[in-house]
Amino acid sequence: MKKFALATIASAMMASAAAPAMAATEVQFWHAFTGRLGELVAEQVETFNSSQSDYTVVASHKGNYSETLNAGIAAFRADEQPHLLMVFEVGTATMMGAKGAVKPIYQVMADAEADFDQDAYIGSVKGYYTSTDGNMLSLPFNSSTPVLWVNNDALKAAGIEENVDLSTWQKVGDVLDTLKESGSECPLTTAWQSWIHLENFSAYHDIPFATKDNGFAGTDTELSFNGAAQVQHIQAMGDWAKEGKFIYKGRRNEGGADFRAGACALFTESSAGYAGISSEAQFDFSVRPLPYWDGVDGAPQNTIIGGASLWVMEGHESEEYKGVAEFLNFVSSTDIQAKWHQNTGYLPITLAAGIKTEEEGFYDANPGTEIAGIQMTAKEPTANSKGLRLGSFDQIRGIIDEELEAVWTGDKDAQAAMDSAVERGNQLLRRFERASK
Repeated sequence: MKKFALATIASAMMASAAAPAMAATEVQFWHAFTGRLGELVAEQVETFNSSQSDYTVVASHKGNYSETLNAGIAAFRADEQPHLLMVFEVGTATMMGAKGAVKPIYQVMADAEADFDQDAYIGSVKGYYTSTDGNMLSLPFNSSTPVLWVNNDALKAAGIEENVDLSTWQKVGDVLDTLKESGSECPLTTAWQSWIHLENFSAYHDIPFATKDNGFAGTDTELSFNGAAQVQHIQAMGDWAKEGKFIYKGRRNEGGADFRAGACALFTESSAGYAGISSEAQFDFSVRPLPYWDGVDGAPQNTIIGGASLWVMEGHESEEYKGVAEFLNFVSSTDIQAKWHQNTGYLPITLAAGIKTEEEGFYDANPGTEIAGIQMTAKEPTANSKGLRLGSFDQIRGIIDEELEAVWTGDKDAQAAMDSAVERGNQLLRRFERASK
């Protein structure tokens, strides 16, 4: 009897050992990051996966921002959508209008009975992804704002003081003159020309980019970035391009490689340029606030965010959404957010992460890294500066890029180009408005 009992126990133990472990619930996450940012996303995912055994997040790169959005739309139509889709900020209105395709994050968290405090997130960041009734629709993931990056060695070579005042575009123009006269082949370049020099320019000068509170108050909005201040700025840059002081490199961030290599002196780019610049630049660099035009009432106001948020897609099981909720809370946690902010230059999406970063002395050790947050939060956002919510905005940006390129080559003056961009963009807005009804 005793031998039988022992044999039974041993048999049961062997059967238990041979049985496969319960598989973790899989969560698919599609994103647009490569290079250093891609490595940091992979690190976040690996840290989450190793911190628990119930869920496994599988991260997949799907191309640039536009390609990732298009991949998500195509996947949903084929009923093969991921759980989480990274969508850049200009795709917000498109996602909001995608009825039946997305599951709002506040609903995901409520259904999963997960801890979720919307007040923990920085107001100027969460507001971009919040409905008119105050509910967060997607989770801010990588939020940045444009700043001015400075090659201090290039200034020194031109006989310019390292701490020269670059707060206004008038003063930047004077420095560009000196750089050009000293032989610089790239005094100024830029990334993301529409985002920085029209979208953020308008917010920073407290002037509308579009009617209806830049689209927040309805889809029956019209573009209005062909006003006097915007035209003055674009014409000034067009003149600088003609004089060889502004060197156009491309529509996205093609100029980043030139700046990181030390070929350009000044560079308007995302605060998230910190990840690449800090790891690649072999010269002394600094970061300054985005310049503004002295004489424009209300300037400087506040800049607006770029980057992307994470949208939860419909069509999955409740247990999988619990995994989504747990992962979103993980990436929002104070330690993870503080590390992400410090490694990338993206804004901390929570107040606690910003406080932790300051208490750790990061800003003191890395002067200028606090500028992005200050630019975003120094003033209460106005109707002109809380962001943009426009349909078909990715395509409208393409139109803007075409018209700006015509200014840089001297084929159009700024007024004609901006008038054309507004007229062409409004046609897309009317089409989007009809489709949304």
